[in-house]
Amino acid sequence: MKSNDIKIINPSNRLLSLDVFRGITIAAMVLVNNPGSWDFAYAPLKHSKWDGLTPTDLIFPFFMFIMGISMYLSYKKFDFKFSGQTMIKLLRRAVFLFLIGLFLIWLGLLFKQLNGLRNTETDVIQKIIQAATNLENLRILGVLQRLAIVSFIGSVIVLLVRSIYIPWIIGICLVFYYFIISVTGSYFENDTNIVTIIDRAIIGPAHMYTDHLPNGSKFIFDPLGLLSTIPCIAHVLIGFLVGKIISESKDNNQRIQKIFIVGTIILLIGFLLDYGFPINKKMWSSSYVLVSCGLGSLLLGLLIWIIDIKGYKRWSVFFESFGVNPMFIYVISAILGTLISGIEFSTNDHWTSVKSIAYQNWLNPFFGNYFGSLVFAILFVLINWVVGHLLFKRKIFIKL
Repeated sequence: MKSNDIKIINPSNRLLSLDVFRGITIAAMVLVNNPGSWDFAYAPLKHSKWDGLTPTDLIFPFFMFIMGISMYLSYKKFDFKFSGQTMIKLLRRAVFLFLIGLFLIWLGLLFKQLNGLRNTETDVIQKIIQAATNLENLRILGVLQRLAIVSFIGSVIVLLVRSIYIPWIIGICLVFYYFIISVTGSYFENDTNIVTIIDRAIIGPAHMYTDHLPNGSKFIFDPLGLLSTIPCIAHVLIGFLVGKIISESKDNNQRIQKIFIVGTIILLIGFLLDYGFPINKKMWSSSYVLVSCGLGSLLLGLLIWIIDIKGYKRWSVFFESFGVNPMFIYVISAILGTLISGIEFSTNDHWTSVKSIAYQNWLNPFFGNYFGSLVFAILFVLINWVVGHLLFKRKIFIKL
């Protein structure tokens, strides 16, 4: 990270509703990613098994939708001018984000492999080297990797293409993806699904996510795969158009009227499309894109009404602390989550971690399985909020 990536900025120049919306998504992302036990997470805090939608399925697409809005507001300052220097900056940021995502996955794999070498007759240094250099099962794609790819492609499109043509590109992305899935009959989680076929051929099964089917069997399918990146581009571009509405509207009342209308139309189309291409987060179906963007638009309009029109802002400080440094907080939470669950030590003749002790020994006996798991996740969110709030109070934005 370069020194000029850390900036002290006046938050008053930022759109508060957007920061709060972004903060809500990051706080929710940290919450659902860190239960006390994955076996005892409430159903709304889990992803849908295949077709369908849970609140958790909305978190990541909301963030990409917001990213598209931010693109418009950011690039408008430079009149959407594209240059070789801009291309280098975009490419450099994309590579940086991709590498951070790889690092987070590698860190989790490192501790998993170290714990697996616990009983081998080698010294500590050799174990660390062996675990650190064994990349045979390193997953290539992940959350930050997808953000890196989509933000780069989306940025290039909006800087090279006039905004009047963006809806056409959105339509092409969604219809093309629908066509590919329909022609190949890839509606189901099996080995003939074109999404996983492409990932297996290019990435390799060893570097993909291993999913679990309802019958308990394992199936190699990456929900953040290559082909499903196509509808994600549409996701960002829809956010870009909503950013255009925000920027060009005269006042907040006009903004929310237009955002509510657009959001309702997109949501309706998405639900209608569900009959042909079911809402599916793992496949990132075209209907899923439209429904999540529609709901995101409605939530943003509601936040603008609550915060900017009615002036109810005191409650939003908690989420604003997340929203002004979203990527940094996400990375910190991922590292902390890996450390407290991955570093194990011997106690009472068995190995355990800080997370296991906190949940199993303290929270579970008092709150029970499910609620104790939720309390752990909430406490974890609060720990990360402290970090975010300290940066927020000092008006420090860390760009990744």
